[in-house]
Amino acid sequence: MRKDKNSDDELDELIEDYDKESEPEIKKNPFRKREGNVIKVGGSKEAEENNKRELQKARTKATIIKLAILLVVIAVVVIILVKVSNKQYKGYKIESSSLSVYETNAEYMEFGGNLLKYTPEGASYINSNGDTVWSAGVDMNQPIAKTSGDYAVIADKGGNKVRVFNTDGLINEVTMPYSICDIDVAKQGAFAVVLESEKTNYINMYSSTGDIIYEIQTSIDKSGYPVDISISDDGQKLFTSYFIIEGVQTKVKLAAYNFGEVGQNTNADRIVGGYIFDNEVVPKVEFISNDIVAAFSDKGIIIYAMKEKPTEKAKVTYDSEIKSIFYSSEYVGTIERNEKASGDTYIMKCYDLDGNLKFEYPFSFEFERIHASAKEIILTGGASCLIISESGVKTFSYTFDSFVKSMIPTAKSREYIITFDNRTDIIRLKTKEGVTGTIATEKTTEVNNTSEEEGSEPEIPSENSGAAPEGGDTGEGEAGNEAGNETGNEAGSTSPGNNGVLNDGEGVISPE
Repeated sequence: MRKDKNSDDELDELIEDYDKESEPEIKKNPFRKREGNVIKVGGSKEAEENNKRELQKARTKATIIKLAILLVVIAVVVIILVKVSNKQYKGYKIESSSLSVYETNAEYMEFGGNLLKYTPEGASYINSNGDTVWSAGVDMNQPIAKTSGDYAVIADKGGNKVRVFNTDGLINEVTMPYSICDIDVAKQGAFAVVLESEKTNYINMYSSTGDIIYEIQTSIDKSGYPVDISISDDGQKLFTSYFIIEGVQTKVKLAAYNFGEVGQNTNADRIVGGYIFDNEVVPKVEFISNDIVAAFSDKGIIIYAMKEKPTEKAKVTYDSEIKSIFYSSEYVGTIERNEKASGDTYIMKCYDLDGNLKFEYPFSFEFERIHASAKEIILTGGASCLIISESGVKTFSYTFDSFVKSMIPTAKSREYIITFDNRTDIIRLKTKEGVTGTIATEKTTEVNNTSEEEGSEPEIPSENSGAAPEGGDTGEGEAGNEAGNETGNEAGSTSPGNNGVLNDGEGVISPE
């Protein structure tokens, strides 16, 4: 007898058939689960985690794309800036020109983004239009000056008077108790002055209003003679160079002072560091930024980091005789005599603040002054100028129709204030040859010179910048006039044996 299928058997067959039909779908959907005879769609927790992973991948990919685009944009901007900074110019336009009184003893310094002119009789502030904003009498026998930002101090070396200025004019006049040897000023107007009595020296700090902030008293017999001083932009730190004679031996002592909390907690003298050099002269020390000090000796350049206390950061030694030095907030440099029988007369060497050689530039231009800014080095001599970019490329050279007494950049790109014997011109460089504009004379003269009859490029036999070798050290040599004088004169004079002067973080050096 045939046995009929019962309902249970039919149910088993249906389930088996269903399993076979559903198997491909289960494989396609890994989130489907089977428990016994019940099929479940994957749990929401796994799906959520998968979505998070996918979203994270998408975000990471988007970030990488954005970063790549940003890097490309930065690279393009850098390339453009390098091309602009290294662009060569062949002519200029006279933006303005004004007559001035010829004064053989006038000196010029960068001040407040413009120009400070001073003589034994007075001082004046000249703006970017060549106009005199203010004038003030000084009446000093041997004026020395320093500027920083919008402040300037002029002191009577060997006398007792100090006059403090800002871009609005005279702020204060201070009479010192002893004769003045040296002076420096901070960006907020505080100034330090070296005073000399018969057996004692003083380094005093004053506010711009003449209030004494601190006094350092040193004995010539013990501490030596103060050769140079420099104060930081914030007026909190002081760096000094002392010249010491011990029998037939000579030494130099560099001393660092901190008048902030660190110095107060160190000792009563506020000295936070010092260095001794045997048979070496360090005539120039300079805060080239608020936390970086450069010491220029007759054997090399030493760079110190001094956020609170000094530590040696880098050292450069000279290859040959040094004619001059220069510095800015971004670099230090030397101009050495080329001792090779053939080739250019001088070699300009520029180093970063880690002591690495940035570039070498050989040239034969007989310069008399240097002005260094963060972007360029300007050399002038006679009626000519030569401008080298901070990467070592010649951007402009020219011979004007008159003797150049000063040439400094304004706040505008490619614009310069040039002081001649009897006039002050504001010029703007251009790529095309020739000169356009109006020169101020007793009878105003219109200039439209495209054949360069009014001026020409000075002789610069070698225009290649030279490749920087590995490392930044060079050999020993004499430091020329800059390191060969213990005290020297203030910069601005073209007489031999001048020290440089720091202007708003930049260096102006007068060579031999």
